[in-house]
Amino acid sequence: MAQHEAQDLTQAVIDRLADCTDPRFKQLMSALVRHAHAFVREVELSEAEWIAAIGFLTETGKTCDDKRQEFILLSDTLGISMLVVAINQLKAARAFQAAGGGASTPTEATVQGPFYWEGAPELELGSDIGEQMPGEPAYYHGTVTDTTGKPIANCCLDVWSGDGEGVYDMQMGDDAGMRLRARFHTDAQGRYRFWSIKPSFYPVPDDGPVGEMLRRMGRHPNRPGHIHMKVYAPGHQPVTTHLFVADSPYLDSDAVFGVRNSLIVPFSAHAPGTAPDGRHMNIPYHSASYDFRLVPAA
Repeated sequence: MAQHEAQDLTQAVIDRLADCTDPRFKQLMSALVRHAHAFVREVELSEAEWIAAIGFLTETGKTCDDKRQEFILLSDTLGISMLVVAINQLKAARAFQAAGGGASTPTEATVQGPFYWEGAPELELGSDIGEQMPGEPAYYHGTVTDTTGKPIANCCLDVWSGDGEGVYDMQMGDDAGMRLRARFHTDAQGRYRFWSIKPSFYPVPDDGPVGEMLRRMGRHPNRPGHIHMKVYAPGHQPVTTHLFVADSPYLDSDAVFGVRNSLIVPFSAHAPGTAPDGRHMNIPYHSASYDFRLVPAA
């Protein structure tokens, strides 16, 4: 029986991949083994610490259900989700420039987060998804173009956010259903518009193992106010992004490292009166404008 000393165990594990027929999987697993073993050596991990780590991952899995993904939260709070986003957008940007680029910089991507719910209702432009929800009304509008400035008609904006107290529908109980989320499609000029609420900052779920990890790290769990959007159209590269509220706290210390300066948007305050879309408002409201730019598909 072969025996392996600590110094050559890493290579022995990698050598067991010799018969792997998937080159990319082989590359991924070889790198994972090298870096994981290097971590163990660097910190001289104790057996008790490794058992505790396994227990943490086990509890993380047990915390997941149909509406809560603790592993995504773990990835987000360790900055891994944002690192994956940043690396892949950099690759796309290089390809974009190599193909001739365009006059405008594409909209930057950020993390999807754990609260995306596929199958939001399709609503007409101008609809209000924030009615009867806590929060101050906000009117969102802008255009979607490609990077040459050409409007993209019938582009889908899949939108979701928490309410004015930072609570998502997935956290409101089984009977809440979908709230503060919808899919809108741009008009022939690439324009979009809809009503919702001005998002508030909120803590990520911290009642599970990831929350305990954050407390032991001496970190807060808060995210700045933001609204999520997936923007996609045939013939273009999709983007998953946020619009961040410019006057929100925690822009400089987002718990999931997702803030990008290009996505910080002023929310203009308005007195009661006639809104830009002609709607009469009896209470104060806000408005936010942002123009999305998608990269044409190769």
